[in-house]
Amino acid sequence: MPVSLANSSVLVIGASSGMGRETALQFAREGAKVTAVARRLEKLKEIESQVALIAAGDATDPTSMEQVAALATQTFGGIDILIYATGDNTPDRSMARMTPAIWDHMIQVNLSGAYYATRAVLPAMRDRKAGLIIYVSSRSAVNPDESGASYQAAKRGLLGFSGAVRVEEKDNGIRTCVICPGLTDTELILKRPVKTPESTVAKALQVEDVAELIVAICRLPARTWVPEVHLFPAML
Repeated sequence: MPVSLANSSVLVIGASSGMGRETALQFAREGAKVTAVARRLEKLKEIESQVALIAAGDATDPTSMEQVAALATQTFGGIDILIYATGDNTPDRSMARMTPAIWDHMIQVNLSGAYYATRAVLPAMRDRKAGLIIYVSSRSAVNPDESGASYQAAKRGLLGFSGAVRVEEKDNGIRTCVICPGLTDTELILKRPVKTPESTVAKALQVEDVAELIVAICRLPARTWVPEVHLFPAML
């Protein structure tokens, strides 16, 4: 029987748009106490009435992640679930165009931020002897493609990071999972160096597909562990 998510404390990092936003909204519909976090507070205000709490936070800043985790813990008595859905890419993704600054930014947003957020929530989860952390990665983590070296390195890094956290924290009742979606109709499509044909975008996953998968995993009982899930468009 699926586990009820009602009154669960869910922290969603990257909730201002795309998969993160839809995931926050779907958890809220399940009755969860959602803390929606992103840098763009003005975008979060668009969903403020639909979630329990919004907070400005920068995933690339460890102090910021500690602050939002503390806020969620103090407000709701703990954190049951962390969703790390922040991600970025750049048109200057080829090795011929990428600079050290671009590389550093891509690793910070796509990988280091996951560490900062995880480090921030682990104390509360250890106290409860329970917790689930889900990282949104990419198909690029498992299949080489044209998304760029920095993006693929970071997204592949999430797989290793998630596995390591699970091994270290399983005796504390903490589980991890990585979602690897294929092409999804989000803002990142606009950052491709060449415009994606509309006919291709029409076949892409929608953000609700990914969000529904995340919620379904969170409704599994604590005795289960889903290490990694690939979700690809059926027609591409």
